Amino acid sequence: MNKLKDIQGIIFDMDNTLLQSHIDFKAMKQEIANFLVNKGVLPGNFSIDAHTTSTILAHVKENGAPDEILDAALRIAEQYELQGMEGADLEPEAMDLLEALRGQFRLVIVTNNSHAAAIQALETTGIKDRFDLIVGREQMVAMKPSPSGYLVVKRHFPSIHESEWISIGDSWLDGRASMDAQIPFISYGRTAYTMEEKGVRPVAHIDKLLSLLDYV
Repeated sequence: MNKLKDIQGIIFDMDNTLLQSHIDFKAMKQEIANFLVNKGVLPGNFSIDAHTTSTILAHVKENGAPDEILDAALRIAEQYELQGMEGADLEPEAMDLLEALRGQFRLVIVTNNSHAAAIQALETTGIKDRFDLIVGREQMVAMKPSPSGYLVVKRHFPSIHESEWISIGDSWLDGRASMDAQIPFISYGRTAYTMEEKGVRPVAHIDKLLSLLDYV
């Protein structure tokens, strides 16, 4: 594939795209599911294997779970996130990529993490000041795979057309959210099978972050 034309902005996922976080996503999902079952808003026989924490929360919200229960579940998530961001490292080539992109594009992060956890991780790794906007779940109407976070970005930079954005992430959640926001998506890492299984069609796939430069 040739370079994408007229790109003005790049949206990054955070966990396992720019950062090697240590969040125990499996334990977080299980604890939140157990909490929701105990509160009577999630059936005890609900299969969580095919879900992420965000899709479980979206499910119970759609089925009328009270805001106070959803807020309590998100507080559980934030504790896992803050703990998992302690000592977070950068993905290989992340710093070199951000240096190469500096001053050429609007750089944005859209993450399902809490804004506080994202800021902590980005400050710890020394890359917070590379980004023009950081969107955490508090800034979204709904978490990825909802396109809400990407739509926030588009509204924040109204002079940039949707075709002038590109996004990159390691998860089908990122791909679905980006596609539904009409933003071309590049997948990163060992995600090809899951992407296809979930109906996500990236415009390109990269195994190394610096390979993004081949497209922008």
